[in-house]
Parts: sequence; C-alpha cells; structure tokens
Amino acid sequence: MLQTNTIKRGLQKGLNTFLTLIKIMIPVYAVVTILKYTPAIEVISKWMTPLMGYLGLPGEAIMALISGYFLNIYAALAVITSLDLSPRAVTILGTMLGLSHSLLIETAIIKQLKIKTTLLVVLRISLSLIAGFLLNILL
Repeated sequence: MLQTNTIKRGLQKGLNTFLTLIKIMIPVYAVVTILKYTPAIEVISKWMTPLMGYLGLPGEAIMALISGYFLNIYAALAVITSLDLSPRAVTILGTMLGLSHSLLIETAIIKQLKIKTTLLVVLRISLSLIAGFLLNILL
C-alpha cells in the first residue's frame, strides 16, 4: 500500500512538472518559430552578430541567452530547438546558460537572504560571457 501511494505521488508530481514545462516551452517555441519567418529575427541577428561572434554563436542565439537569463532554462531550450544551431553552438550556449539562468527568479530568492544581488547578477553574467568566449577559442 505504501508503494502504491509513493508511485501515485511520483506520477502526479512528474505529470505536474511535465505540464509546467510544456506551458513554457510550446509558446516560446511557437513565438520563435513564427519570428523566424518575419524580418524580426533577421534584424536582431544582424544587430547582435558582431557581439555573438566573439562567443562563436550566430546572432539569433541572443534570443536563447535572453530567454534563459531572464525567464528560465526551459524557455532557452525551446528557443535553441527552434533555431538551426550546430552541436558546438549548443555546447557553448548550454554552458553559458548553466552559469547564468533564471536571473529574475533567483535574484528575488537571493534578495531574501540579504545578499547583494547586483554584484551576484553581474558576476554570473560575466562568468557566462567569459566561459562562452573561452569555449569559442577552445572548441
């Protein structure tokens, strides 16, 4: 009987997590896919290409970084899957996002711990950009 409850709770939590992720990923994926067929992605890409070049990424990868930095890593994954990126670019983006993701949510939590959030956010973004730059050189 204990195992049945445990399995039932586990399945319910798994389903809830799945639904939460789907609610984020499908709309983001749809928006980015639609934007690919408008001039918006091209404009953003051209504007960001010089900066993203230092990271070994195409200009449109900025959308994955922004969504990962400010929303969450799942939104960034939705953007990444909707773009045509090489495994090398995905590796660089994944590392960058692993170092600096969900900044708004995590900053709100850290603020409650009475830690200086500005310095922490700057540090995380800086480390993310440095890691991207170094990976671009190494890969």
